[in-house]
Amino acid sequence: IPALPPAIWFLMTLGIGICETLRIQKGWENPYSGDGQENIQKLKADYYPGDLGFDPLGLKPTTEAELKEMQTKELNNGRLAMIAIAGMVGQELATGSGLF
Repeated sequence: IPALPPAIWFLMTLGIGICETLRIQKGWENPYSGDGQENIQKLKADYYPGDLGFDPLGLKPTTEAELKEMQTKELNNGRLAMIAIAGMVGQELATGSGLF
């Protein structure tokens, strides 16, 4: 497997840093406001973890029921993928040969 060029690593690190900065600004209380201790590791009241407000294609459902249904589907698909990977790892361990 060839190594990635340093420029790609820089761009990925920059992109992740920008996303994390936005997440911190949107979701976390300022730990230095007030007397300091009550805001440490405290989420803002209106923040939902994972929601950065980024939906350029307008795919997020507008009603609460549709949003819950989409979140449940996504969660179930992720769980199914984890079960599938566990099965593939188990098959490799049982047979001693790789899948691909």
